[in-house]
Amino acid sequence: MKPESKLEKILSSGHFAVTGELGPPKSANLETLKHHAEAMRNYVDAYNITDNQTAIVRTSSIGVAATLIQMGLEPNVQMTVRDRNRICLQSDLLGAVSFGVRNFLCLQGDHAKFGNEPQSKNVYDLDSMQLLQAVRKMRDEGVFIGGEKLEHPLPRIFIGAVANPFADPFEYRPLRLAKKIAAGAQFIQTQCIFDIERFEKWMEKVRELGLHKKVYILGGVTPIKSIGAARYMQNNVSGMIVPEALIDRLKGAQDKKKEGINIAVETIQRLKEIEGVAGVHVMAIAWEEIVPEIVERAGLYPRPKVD
Repeated sequence: MKPESKLEKILSSGHFAVTGELGPPKSANLETLKHHAEAMRNYVDAYNITDNQTAIVRTSSIGVAATLIQMGLEPNVQMTVRDRNRICLQSDLLGAVSFGVRNFLCLQGDHAKFGNEPQSKNVYDLDSMQLLQAVRKMRDEGVFIGGEKLEHPLPRIFIGAVANPFADPFEYRPLRLAKKIAAGAQFIQTQCIFDIERFEKWMEKVRELGLHKKVYILGGVTPIKSIGAARYMQNNVSGMIVPEALIDRLKGAQDKKKEGINIAVETIQRLKEIEGVAGVHVMAIAWEEIVPEIVERAGLYPRPKVD
């Protein structure tokens, strides 16, 4: 099967990929989201659409994906197992494929207690590994989880997962990545990278296992607006390391936002030099307008063209 996903074409052609992220609103009005998507046009190869991130009720990722396709942009639909059972997961995937979605990111999802409906029941009928496997089998074998055949084969879809190089136990993280690849992951987007040295050590283990040759790894990059934002991530986001040296650098900067952008650009430039890193995923939620500057300064513009 030839790739139908622009993102897969970019990666399989050996280009350094760039993806961005959009967070749907807590309403049905998509005007601001469309404005942010338009600002990143031609600067990212695909747009991650978050799926009720932090368990907060928002416009569905699949609904937003339809809007992006109408705009001529490529979505990467996030699907969490927190909110859906296997019937709904498979049904939603088929619906998204039917109108042109070709990229899917399979996730566990934050616990409902962290969101705005804390009394919600977490579904977790499947875990993220099982979802990866189910999507791969639907595509490659034409079967549902229960074994029944699809009436028509699926087109080639590009299957993704996430990885956290910073969570403990550190030694287990590359092995978990190997399991996700075995389950069906073709591309990986990582947790935000602030501790580049630890990320490089993770990549060393990834290369020792030969995993960099089996999956496309996109390093997560988040520009920091303020010391407060850095402290929040350092103290409240599980599995994220924000070194004190980075916070000290922000403290010493006259323009905190400008320094945050500088750090993001430098991180991308270092990632470009690491063997096995195939691209970057720029997460600038609520600061989407800065993505073009980051991409340009990192030497990743113009984006390559693929058929």
